[in-house]
This record gives sequence, C-alpha cells and structure tokens, in this order.
Amino acid sequence: MAFPGLRYASSGLLAALRAGSRLTRRPTAPQEKLGAVSGSATPVVTEAEPAIASMASLQLLLDGYLDAKDVALVRDAYRFSDQAHLGQFRSSGSPYISHPISVAEICAGWKLDVDAIRAALLHDVMEDQDIAKQELLEKFGPEVAELVDGLSKLDRLEFASKAQQQAESFRKMLLAMARDIRVILIKLADRLHNMRTLDAVSPEKRRRVARETLDIYAPIAHRLGLNALYRELQDLCFAAIYPNRYRVLEKAVMAARGNRREVLTRIDEQVRAALPAAGIDSEVRGREKTLYAIYSKMVKQKKSLSNVLDIYGFRVIVRTLPECYMAMGIVHQLYRPVPGKFKDYIAIPKINGYQSLHTTLVGPFGTPIEFQFRTHDMHQVAEEGVAAHWLYKGDQSNLQEIQSRTSKSLQSLLDIQNQTGDSTEFLEHVKVDLFPDAVYVFTPKGKIVSLPRGATAVDFAYSIHTDVGNHAVGCKVNGEEVPLRTELANGDSVSITTSQTSRPSAQWLNYARTGRARSEIRHYLRTLQYDESAAFGERMLTQALSELKLSLPASDDPIWEKLAKSSGAKSREEILADIGLGKRLAAVVARRFAPDHPLIATTAAADDEMSSAKLTPIQIHGNEGQGVQLAPCCGPLPGDQIIAGIRVGHGLVVHTAECPVALRARIKEPERWVEVAWDEETAKHLSARIDIVAKNERGVLSRIAAEVAQADSNIIHVTMHDDAMATVVLNLTVQVDSRRHLAQVFRSIRHVPQVKKIIRAKG
Repeated sequence: MAFPGLRYASSGLLAALRAGSRLTRRPTAPQEKLGAVSGSATPVVTEAEPAIASMASLQLLLDGYLDAKDVALVRDAYRFSDQAHLGQFRSSGSPYISHPISVAEICAGWKLDVDAIRAALLHDVMEDQDIAKQELLEKFGPEVAELVDGLSKLDRLEFASKAQQQAESFRKMLLAMARDIRVILIKLADRLHNMRTLDAVSPEKRRRVARETLDIYAPIAHRLGLNALYRELQDLCFAAIYPNRYRVLEKAVMAARGNRREVLTRIDEQVRAALPAAGIDSEVRGREKTLYAIYSKMVKQKKSLSNVLDIYGFRVIVRTLPECYMAMGIVHQLYRPVPGKFKDYIAIPKINGYQSLHTTLVGPFGTPIEFQFRTHDMHQVAEEGVAAHWLYKGDQSNLQEIQSRTSKSLQSLLDIQNQTGDSTEFLEHVKVDLFPDAVYVFTPKGKIVSLPRGATAVDFAYSIHTDVGNHAVGCKVNGEEVPLRTELANGDSVSITTSQTSRPSAQWLNYARTGRARSEIRHYLRTLQYDESAAFGERMLTQALSELKLSLPASDDPIWEKLAKSSGAKSREEILADIGLGKRLAAVVARRFAPDHPLIATTAAADDEMSSAKLTPIQIHGNEGQGVQLAPCCGPLPGDQIIAGIRVGHGLVVHTAECPVALRARIKEPERWVEVAWDEETAKHLSARIDIVAKNERGVLSRIAAEVAQADSNIIHVTMHDDAMATVVLNLTVQVDSRRHLAQVFRSIRHVPQVKKIIRAKG
C-alpha cells in the first residue's frame, strides 16, 4: 500500500542511472514539505510554503480514506487551531498553523483515524497557547484531549534543570504512548517536520535538536519498524550536526554513483532475466545506503569512502515466502556469495517485526553487492512498520491489534519506566536500550531472545524475569560454565543458574548492557539499602531509647506521624532509614519521644544538636548490609577491639580501635562516634589482607595456596611483585571468620619453608 503523504521510491537509484540524471538532496531546507523521497530516504524539495497556510492539501489526502462527516470534524479542529495560533509565526517567518497542518499531512499519509488527525492539528495548543485540557475535552471529546495532553510538554512544572524537564516530558510521552500508540506516531510526525525545517533556527539549537532526534526519536522509529522514517531522520540529523561532512560525502557519493553505473546496470539486467526464467514473478529494485549509514560505517571501521563497497544493493520482492528462498538460490547461481554474510530475518525476525533475507554477493569486477529478498507484505512492514497495519475502521479492533504489537516492541522501555524513579536516569537507560543492533540467543527450551549487541549473561537473566536476574549466581553458554559478565553472541544457547540466597551486586552495573537490567539492578540496590538501613536504624533507636528507660513505640503510634511532620520526613520508615544511614542521630531522635524525661539535661531546643549521651554498645554482626560497613582501611574482624562512626549516607562505619583514620576522625567529630561491640554470632567469610615476604622459588604460590585451603580459608585476590631477584612480596586477600581464624591461617602459611615474613595488612 502506498501512503499518499509518505512515499518512498526504492527504485530511484536505477531509474536515475538509466536516465543519466542526478538526484538532488536538500534535507534541511526550511521550505521543504512532505513529498516523495528517494531511495536513500532523504526528502525531495517541493514548492515553498505559502504565506497563507490552508488545509487544501490535507483535505485531498483525507478525502481518499475518510468520509465527509469525519473530514468536517477535522476542519473544525483546523479552525480552532488556526484561531489559537493566530498571530504566531515560526522561525522561518511562515504562519505557525503551517506546522500543525504539515504534521497532520504526515499522519494522513499513514491513514491515521480522525481523532489522530485532529490531535495532530491541535498538538501545540495546550503547550503554546495555554488552552486547558478541559476545553479540548468539551469541544473534541476525551480521545483527542488525551492525545493532545500526552503530546504536551510539562512546561508549567518547575524542574531543577532543562535536562530534567526534557527527561520528564519524554517519560510522560512514553506513558501516554503505552496507552495509545497514536501519541508516538503524531510525535514522530511532529519531529520529522521540525527536522525538515531546521535551517530557520540557530546552529546551536539545530545541533541540539538533531542530537536529541538521533539519540531518541530515530531509534524509536526503528523500534516501531518505521524504517523509511528512521533513515530520513538519520540523514536530516547528519546534515544538521555535520553540515560540511554531509556536503562533502554527498558530492563523493554522487560521483561514485556515476562510476558504478555500468556494473549496477549489468547486475540489474541479469537478475531481471534469470528470475522470470525460473518462473518467479518479482520486482527488482535498486537500493542505496543513506549518507548517515555510509558515514557511520566509515567512522566505525575507520575506512575511506573508496573502501566502503556496499553503498549500493538490490531488493527482490516476490509473491510468497518460499519464493524468497528460491529467488536467493537463483541469484547465488549468478554470483558467488560472500561466506558469513547471510542473515535470515524471516526465520528470526527483528524485534520490530522486520523480515527479509540478506546476502552479500561478489558482483562483476569483484564489487560486493548486497541483496535483500522479501514478500510484498514484508516490504510494507519493513518500510512503514506499525503504520503499515493501520487500516481505518469504524471500530476499535484494529487499533487494539496495533497497540498490542507496539507495546510488545517497546516492552523493555515500559519495564524501565516501572523500575526507575529519576527521570534523568530513566532517559539514560532508554538511550541505551534503543540501540538498534541486536544479537539473538536461545533459552534452554529453544525460545529466541533478542538483546542489544554487547549484552551479557546478566542482561539475558533479566530479560527472562526480574527474579531470575536478582537471584543469578552462574551461567552456562552452549553447555559451558562462564562468568555472568560474558558477552553473548548470535546463536548462543544460554542457561542461568539461580540461588535464593544470591542478590545483585553493584559491580553488575559495569557490564549490564540493557536499560532494563541496569534499572532493575539499581532499583534492587536502592530498595535493599533502604530496607537494611531502616532495620539497622530501628536497632540503634531502640538502644538509644533504652538508655532513657523507654521502649520503642508501636509502628501505628500517632507519635510517629507527629515526629515525621516536625522533622520533615515522610514516614516512620524514612526516619529509621535516615538513622541507619547516619543522616539522623539516634540519640537526638530518642529525645523527641520524651522531651521532659529527667535524664535529659537540655530543653527541646537541643533537639537539633548532636548527642554525646553514652549508650550501651551496639551489637555488630558484620552482615547488616548497607546500614553497617566494615572499614576497608583497617578491615576489622570479630575478636578485634572496635569503634564506629556515623557517616552521612553510609550508616555506621566500623574500625579497629587503633585505626589511625578513625582516631583522627573521632577527634574532629566526637559526637558522631558510638560504642559498638561484636555480637556473639558474627558473619562468616569476612575479608582480611595479609602481606607475605618469601623466597622467589618455583611453586611457592601454589604451596601457600594449599596451606590457606588447609586452614579452611580461601584466597579471593592476589597480587605480587619482586623486591629483589631472590625475594617476592605476595599481597593476599583471604576469607576468614574471625581474628582467631586469621591466626590459624598465619600458622599454616608459616609451614611453607620459603616464607620469611607474614603480617596483617592495614591502612
């Protein structure tokens, strides 16, 4: 189906070659309107925009598929928008109403329904003219009002920065898109027209808008299968960000096109003759890489234009799916295929529904030429994506089908939205997840999972289920045990091993590739930190209250609500978490529960001062989580004399009593230090660092490792360096349960005759 408002002549290359003509590209001219597009998906210049905008061209498109009643409704929306934007002009000097009309024309080219066309005409009235949503609701109905609201930015709210405002606006648009796919289609049409008329704004704004389009909107178009729109947006962004590079590359490609005319014409003629001879009715079309695609390949592979040989290719469109494979076999008999350059996207479609066979052949004079084989339906989906399925109907059945397809395509983005609280962080994850390249791997049951290129086993685990990711401990790729950081490749069979005692590590963020995995990990760590801090804060407050001969009030005691309001907290849990993280002192909070208690020598004004009241020692287990940290400078172990300081944002930091770092900090802020002691039952497998000086002889490290294992310990890190030719210094981090266990490890290591000296490393 050809859309009147958005046409792409894929055969434009060969037509130009046969006619000996040159295609003209002017992608950023402000007077460009919607029209035919060349095979490289860049716009063709049409007449300049009229000084007085009208909806005549729009009505021609609407008359082709809407009835007269619906066209009249669109005309009402046009008159309202025209009146709202009266006296408003674009940067190019044209009446502002010309922009909503052009956006509506693009939507009409996709044959969107009457509500979508009306929303396209009205999409800026809330943002620019302060038209209330309620007014739109009364005049145009709830669907149009919701669409316009989803497209409107959040300018009326206050944000810390422009970046945060843009991120929150995008989050709002995504949520509206999850409810109604027409939101993103109208937004993409809006962005397309803005990009086509970008020459009228300043170079700085031009680059900023183009960069945002390249990072966000072009990948969304690709994810939705709007490949023709995707390619055009890329070329328009390229021309706006690097205008000089665009002009130079455009000129060079035009010259190369003329040099290769003979080769391409010969291939075209041979393929057109061979397919009918085999009984295959087909269309053979020329295909040219976009300038942005050529430029990206040159940058990525560090090649000059003369070394980028696959600028041109051919697309063979047949009637049935089996004929795709038959046609490819016939073409393979004409030209030798390049090994490793065959991709079957019919058997394994891309995430956006794209299906086609890709193969690269060695043509005449050794020139590599890419061929694509697909049916007419596949071609329609490949060019227009979800818009290819939009057939206007009076009921909602077709809309629901499209909404379902789109939600599936964008499910990873919706998952990120559900787990991310900060809008800027959300936008960061979205940019990562919209990266178009993908690898396809298999679950143990044979299900195909699509992941971004560079994804690891952690990404795979979270793509299966959040609980699988959160409890992953190991991974098997093609039957072999590999680390979770292992990068996956096409065709890998992946199996994740889980354990209920396992939980995500902050280190996973270093090699998690997908936005969903990163947001899930961060969400878990934030929640874990909050819960653990609240639990430890409750322990600290209980001990502080016991010093005042008081007990901790029940969770539903009204005093918590009163305390939260007076201290600026939202809830009881936030107060306890702040205590656990060191943002509030337990002794100060305890005063709030008994301001008239006889043990308190100060008045209520002292609530904001630090408390130096001596509390009973806080019992330390060593595995409290985020609420308690064992200081890495001294590495305290059960059995050591310990002290602890409250560090804002980190909770309680435990040091050995003789640690010089702790002693200096205690002198500066004595009110932040509390008495602590080891609990009778402490955590196992704590880390201790030891330095060993030994003779540099063969096998000394293996002997030391054997003795460490004999002492029921484990080496988790080791480094070594030579002090002299005959001496080596080994720095080991071992797992022990206590100071006594560490002493046992020392005794075992001394059994190695080459060991001269062994000390516990601190500082």
